[in-house]
Amino acid sequence: MAADISQSKYTNVIDLTSEAQQERRRDEVGSELREPDPPLDEVTVDALSGHMEQAVHAAGWTELMDVQRKAIPYTLDGRDLIVQSQTGSGKTGAFLLPLFDLVNPDKEEQQVLILTPTRELARQIHEEFEQMKIATPRTNRMEAVLIYGGVGYQPQIDGLKNGAQVVIGTPGRILDHIKKDNFDASTLRMLVLDEADEMLSMGFYPDMKDIVEHVPGDRVSYMYSATMPPKVRSVAREFLDDPGFLSLSTDKVSVEENEYRYYLVNPMDKDRVMAQLLELEEPESALIFANTKREVSYLNKFLSNKGYDIDEMSGDLSQRDREEALDRLREGKLRLLVATDVAARGIDVSDLSHVFIYDVPQDHEYIIHRSGRTARAGEEGTTIVLSTHEDEYELKRMANTYDIELEKAELPADPHSEARELLQERYANAEAPANGEEPGVEDFVPLVKELSDEQPELLASIITELYAEAKTEDEEEK
Repeated sequence: MAADISQSKYTNVIDLTSEAQQERRRDEVGSELREPDPPLDEVTVDALSGHMEQAVHAAGWTELMDVQRKAIPYTLDGRDLIVQSQTGSGKTGAFLLPLFDLVNPDKEEQQVLILTPTRELARQIHEEFEQMKIATPRTNRMEAVLIYGGVGYQPQIDGLKNGAQVVIGTPGRILDHIKKDNFDASTLRMLVLDEADEMLSMGFYPDMKDIVEHVPGDRVSYMYSATMPPKVRSVAREFLDDPGFLSLSTDKVSVEENEYRYYLVNPMDKDRVMAQLLELEEPESALIFANTKREVSYLNKFLSNKGYDIDEMSGDLSQRDREEALDRLREGKLRLLVATDVAARGIDVSDLSHVFIYDVPQDHEYIIHRSGRTARAGEEGTTIVLSTHEDEYELKRMANTYDIELEKAELPADPHSEARELLQERYANAEAPANGEEPGVEDFVPLVKELSDEQPELLASIITELYAEAKTEDEEEK
């Protein structure tokens, strides 16, 4: 007979990191968080209950990942726990699998609340749960309701009223349902805070605090994150009851299978360099991260005009459009997706070979969360950063903080650089026609765009002639 959750509570590589710095970070974390006491042995698939083992197979796994082997025993034992593990290491499975033993499907009431920072991450967790639950008739009776903003209320209300045992969602909409009496949180017995550092950085702390006040004090609570900054450790002490700290990545948060490279670029040349890198790397599929919605929109149009199969994803898009773009990327129907950090968390896309960081992130932690979209679950991946000279110092600090072996690379020589410079100089020195005379440059831009698509050879021949003239003039001046 499955245990009830309420009962389980009581039953050219730049190596910038020195040993002294590693020891200091260990001391900082260790001074506030302690390892689980007493420690528990790891678990294997064969040692899991029938329900959990079948859920593993339903998910398509043959064995447990490291974080799952180490964290699951503490969840089954009903002990509050903080888990720090590399992004893409299998944290979602670590807190979902025990539910198939701990949740009582005969009780049509909310028993587990999983809070996430983004809609995309909530949706991914829900999809994994739905895949796992088909394992057995018993677990198939377990229901999960997905709750986040940007979509209609009624399906969420229906799921809550019909007794979904697992609630997965973002803090804002969850709190909204609680305040409207759609969600009775008094029946909850487990709270999971997934990617807690991101929830705090997005300003969700007041909502999280309000939500926790409605959840019973005798719950079991779990916090999962790839990074553990001081603000997260502080919240851990506030929301969890004497938790153990299980760290699988205190010394190295970045994934070892991820190759990191950066290129120094002129800010005015970033778009052109981005296109050049795509030609050089030829990624099968990739995410490109920019800091602002405006940059995302511009880069999408710029690369699309060059013939790349690309779409964009930012907070300006509707939830439906964001989900459709991600589904196309997952299904291999889209090669490139350019996004703001709305896509930096919880986006698990199989075979994502590259991540391009077009803008160095302002928040140091995002170097990990962005790059963590590739090299997932033991696969290899490549992260490429475009850095200006102004950003290089901060980029190196990020590498230092997270023990990233960051390689500075050089772009191959541009065979057209001389021609481009001479033509640009000629254009800059050209005199604009007086009013009423010949048409100006802007008048011919539409024609040039049309010819670039329909007759590129014609434009190439004109540029050849202009380049020859410009080079002759340059040599005569010398």
